[in-house]
Amino acid sequence: MTQQPVLGSLDTNTLEEVARVICGDDHLYYRKGYEIGRFLERAGWKRVADYDGEYRKDWTHELLTERREDPSELEKVLLRLADPLEYLDEPQQLPNVIAAINTFLVHEGYRLENPGGRPRLVTCDPSLAYPGQHAPVELKAVLTDIIDDPAMAQLLQRRLDEARTCHANGAHVAAIIMLGSLLEGVLLTTVLARAPSLLGSTPPGQVSLKTLIDVCHRVGWLDADVDRYAHELREYRNYVHPHKEIREAHTPDHDTLNVAWQVVNAALNDLATPKPGTR
Repeated sequence: MTQQPVLGSLDTNTLEEVARVICGDDHLYYRKGYEIGRFLERAGWKRVADYDGEYRKDWTHELLTERREDPSELEKVLLRLADPLEYLDEPQQLPNVIAAINTFLVHEGYRLENPGGRPRLVTCDPSLAYPGQHAPVELKAVLTDIIDDPAMAQLLQRRLDEARTCHANGAHVAAIIMLGSLLEGVLLTTVLARAPSLLGSTPPGQVSLKTLIDVCHRVGWLDADVDRYAHELREYRNYVHPHKEIREAHTPDHDTLNVAWQVVNAALNDLATPKPGTR
């Protein structure tokens, strides 16, 4: 079992943001003053002072600052904030809270994840905090908008989630390979659902990603720019074969991965809004 990272001493601005999220300001999960102490106890804190009636955020920030030099105590708080058990009455708040925390926590080199409902803290590259370095934020579609089969939509969503995890941990090649796999799965499933005759007599398992990209562009499901760059992603996806990477003497980096994200972003958006008469 992988040991979770131990936090260093967090910046005071980070502690202020953690206090804000705990309090539930800005339409997050709201906690009254006395509920904040109970939350900290559920996180595993001992000897939590009683709420004294001052501003909730100021009081919470003071408590966090008092334990600033004990990173394990702050880690308990962060993990509890990402725990589904904390939001049984408002489960829809969990992803909002995690997203809010990661917005500022990334500057410290950490990110909260919640795979399978098991919160964990992982290290990440602080450069992910800068514009253009995140996983796609302009995604207008979700996979259930494109894929009718619930089981396949769930499987492909897992691929997307795993690509995000690779991205957050600086695993650029792994993320690109996963995105290429996701694109292939989405395109094949879309063609089989909308117009399987486009594949001719070729068995679905033998249809190449190149063919899928070309077919979806030809019938108008993918725009020209997506068609062009999807082939670039296809080439990088083939780095799943180490000898190809050696032959080309190129290792994908942040910039390569950002392009891959944008390609998948645009492809999913195009597929979710097909041109009239194409579905």
